[in-house]
Amino acid sequence: MSDAMLHALGVDPDDFAASIADQIESFIVAVTEVAKGEDPDSAVPFLLLEVSQLLLAGGRLGAYQDVLPDERYEPDLGPEPDVDDLRERFALMLEPVDVYSEVFDPYEPRKAPVAHRISDDLADVVADLRHGLIHHQAGRTTEALWWWQFSYFTNWGPTASATLRALQSLIAHVRLDQPLEALDGLDTDEDLAEDDLAEQAGRVMAEEIGARLGLPGK
Repeated sequence: MSDAMLHALGVDPDDFAASIADQIESFIVAVTEVAKGEDPDSAVPFLLLEVSQLLLAGGRLGAYQDVLPDERYEPDLGPEPDVDDLRERFALMLEPVDVYSEVFDPYEPRKAPVAHRISDDLADVVADLRHGLIHHQAGRTTEALWWWQFSYFTNWGPTASATLRALQSLIAHVRLDQPLEALDGLDTDEDLAEDDLAEQAGRVMAEEIGARLGLPGK
């Protein structure tokens, strides 16, 4: 919706954008700190909390009607911050549990799961969020809201939701003392047949994964 429509509904677009920006900046700062690896044992619980809070911002964006940009073409943002360092840090920290399986669209019948990486997901989400922050910091309120809402539906929302499910599952396995099933051997660069994925998911997770999560070995 346009700025005028937001005003008509009693919602000041600048205040709304500032609130969303605060939530996004808080998320980026928090995950960047976690990626430093100073407290790796607490990484998964912290990430669960931060991704959960980020999706609240996404829910607020998704609850609104479509935000329309002021201009037909997006202004040139110039070079954007690199997220490869963040990706690599999380890949190293989460190596035993980085890969998980996810159904891309739950409304597509009999869709086979595909392999994802938490490290890739977090880096991609941060890249999307930073893109909108550049617009917001330049004073382009509607453009920022449009980008955050559009990419929430198309990329960072589904990605963060999948990541949240993976993180919640990890913690649930630990708290409920349930051994994890193996996804070792999954290749995130390949499409897997449904039978192949089921066979791989049936193997017992490697001992180092259980050790990292404090699970009893078999």
